[in-house]
Amino acid sequence: MSSTAVAASTSKGMLWTGRIISGLVVLFMLFDCITKVIRNHYTIEASARVGINANQVFWIGVTLLVATILYIIPQTSIFGAILIASYLGGAVCANVLSHQPVFNSCFAITFGILTWLGVYLREHRLRALVPIKS
Repeated sequence: MSSTAVAASTSKGMLWTGRIISGLVVLFMLFDCITKVIRNHYTIEASARVGINANQVFWIGVTLLVATILYIIPQTSIFGAILIASYLGGAVCANVLSHQPVFNSCFAITFGILTWLGVYLREHRLRALVPIKS
């Protein structure tokens, strides 16, 4: 199937659903990175529980901010999704290795799925690469 045919099959409902899901992901990621950049007391404590010191938290927040900005820009949204999913995978790994509650990992996995679902619904290039056939 050519990318033109895939782009033509994008409905307004699919596009807006993808935008809304992506918007929720962006809001959560912005909240997460801002609390890291401003070195919120609770964020520093939670990071310390998984073995990350306060100096590293700031740079993790800056990296997440860059990934989120790339996710917002349509031309770089797929690359941004890769970076955000990688960040969330690292969060799952840190939570598992430090024996944190399962909810923490499930939360990160859910947002990883939502990250890809949002970009999949709004980005015809990704649907051309990964077609879902009924």
